[in-house]
Amino acid sequence: MLKVEHLYKEYNEQVKVLFDVNFTFEDGKTYAIIGSSGGGKSTFIRCLNMLEVPTTGSIELDGVKVNDPKTNLEEVRTKMGMVFQNFNLFEHMNALDNVTFALRKVRKMSKEDAEKKGKELLQQVGLGHRYDSYPHQMSGGEKQRCAIARALAMDPEVLLFDEPTSALDPEMTSEVLKVLQSLSHKGMTMIVVTHEMNFAKEVADEVIYMDKGKIVEHSPAKEFFEHPKTERAQEFLANMI
Repeated sequence: MLKVEHLYKEYNEQVKVLFDVNFTFEDGKTYAIIGSSGGGKSTFIRCLNMLEVPTTGSIELDGVKVNDPKTNLEEVRTKMGMVFQNFNLFEHMNALDNVTFALRKVRKMSKEDAEKKGKELLQQVGLGHRYDSYPHQMSGGEKQRCAIARALAMDPEVLLFDEPTSALDPEMTSEVLKVLQSLSHKGMTMIVVTHEMNFAKEVADEVIYMDKGKIVEHSPAKEFFEHPKTERAQEFLANMI
């Protein structure tokens, strides 16, 4: 279980980004975080694994306080994978090496075992033909699917996605969303910051609507899209759908 309590984030005491965010993410569910640009969605998700350091508040994963200075962040991050909007692949490594790097360096897995697992994961995301391809040889959708395979390699309990399709054209977006759909309800908790309303509506278990650094509304996806409770959520959906 991932629990967030009284989370605040500000820069230089002037730019306030998150205000008293409280939420408990339940194991095995898929969450879509939606809202207008500048609402704090990406900052929130980046705080969860300490890519952004919260100003105050508490983040706990399985009872361990993630933002405690004494906590081993490397260990936490093996349980909480991250997929970025701009892929962040190692340009000098082929797809298989990108996926297996952490298995060999962090998990100390043998090259043979790491490559066996890496190939299985690349096949899972539809890249069985791309083991030897370098990032510059792949399309945007292929790069993002490779990044997803890399995140899956560590068998995370929680998988975070920061707008994974924002840099892609519609066809490539569809490829990536199909992979996300195939991953949902397989035991992992998935938390996806997205502008893709169809994904939020059809794949997510719950929707979190953020605006001006706060969680304004959260509810089961079907309920949110059919009967949004707050005026701000109603206006947002009217503009998006």
